[in-house]
Amino acid sequence: MSAQSAPPPHGAERFLAIRRPFEVGYWLLSCALSAIGNTATARIDVDRAGLDFAAWEIASWETSSAIAVLLLVPPLIAFTARWPVHLDNIARRLPLYLAASLVWSLAHVGLMVGMRKLVYAWHGEIYVFGDAFGYEYMKDARTFLGLVLLLHVYRALVRRLQGEASLLSAPDDDSPPVEPVERPSRFVVRKLGREFLVAADDIEWVQAAGNYADLHVRGKVYPLRITLTELESRLDPARFLRVHRSHLVNLHRIASIEPLDSGDGRLHLHDGAVVPCSRRYREGLLAAMVG
Repeated sequence: MSAQSAPPPHGAERFLAIRRPFEVGYWLLSCALSAIGNTATARIDVDRAGLDFAAWEIASWETSSAIAVLLLVPPLIAFTARWPVHLDNIARRLPLYLAASLVWSLAHVGLMVGMRKLVYAWHGEIYVFGDAFGYEYMKDARTFLGLVLLLHVYRALVRRLQGEASLLSAPDDDSPPVEPVERPSRFVVRKLGREFLVAADDIEWVQAAGNYADLHVRGKVYPLRITLTELESRLDPARFLRVHRSHLVNLHRIASIEPLDSGDGRLHLHDGAVVPCSRRYREGLLAAMVG
């Protein structure tokens, strides 16, 4: 009798499987379309105004701006992941994001002006930016806000597709906790309107992700809104150990330790995952595994 085949993945799982290529493709395509579309509209505006600008000049303006935005996307992703905005911290985060918008604009202007100067020099011309930073900042601030909103909404949708974890001992109402919050043995995962339990012992490793800790369980990732340090203090220290500033690992899931020349190491888990191990944690890890 043949083994029963696994059920086909549903739409959410198929998307999560191609999530990274999709994200890279989105940013490349959106910036390319922005450069093409803005170049076309700028050319129309220049012709209507009767201004004397060559086609390569107009293309360099818009293309340099789009490339600068593309280069600034990775640090913006890291910034919004490290300091995300929630309803309970908007007031505290506002000054930080205002300052970040200024840094974003300075970096964007610096990158695009540098690229324009190179293009103009290639054509034997000189590009002069002038004192237009105030005007550029007004545009950049809107772009910055739009990208911040896009990233937060997208992450919320991804968490919904992945399934977001929470402590079983933290119910939504005022009922008593199911188990002690100091040492939870299970987590509840809410995914697409359904709930299921995940045993703490089934967690293979945990990675810090801003204000979240991503629980890796059987190839799935469930974000839990808690700092890695706080989660470490609540998990069983006989099973879970900090091996990196942003990683916890389940000792029972380690298949082998690969030492590196730098003194750091790599932990190869039974599921094939590879987790970094800093040199400062190696002795403690070895002692825990021997014990």
